[in-house]
Amino acid sequence: MIKDKIKYAELYYSISENLKLGFEWLKRQDLQNMQDGKYIIKDKMYANIQTYETKADADYEAHNNYIDIQYIIDGYEFIGIADRNVCSSTIPYDKNKDIEFMTYASNDDYQLLNKSEFLLLFPTDAHKPSINPNKKVTVRKAVVKVPLN
Repeated sequence: MIKDKIKYAELYYSISENLKLGFEWLKRQDLQNMQDGKYIIKDKMYANIQTYETKADADYEAHNNYIDIQYIIDGYEFIGIADRNVCSSTIPYDKNKDIEFMTYASNDDYQLLNKSEFLLLFPTDAHKPSINPNKKVTVRKAVVKVPLN
């Protein structure tokens, strides 16, 4: 897991060409004025633009084939982070949707994600997004799904 501001995204370009392309796509878009929905960036790479209210709790999730760039366009939220290897599966991995849901039996580690900040979430990072910081908040977020290969 890496947390940073979008203005520093270039620091992470060397991780992969796909990651660089995902960050560049985010920087070029007028995200405030885009409709919610799925946007194809290339082949297996896409972004979901979402507007929603944060929630009190959720299951953790993890992906095998994608890195998530979770970027806050507007608002703020907590995202729980846990090592996937110490979580317990609640809904087995669905290879068509590239997602597994799980629980974590220890104390949650939350990252507060504010406007213009992102989290890079790798397959080893179980994450619980969209959590209330202290009250319901309307959040606008882009999640770029970056294929590993």
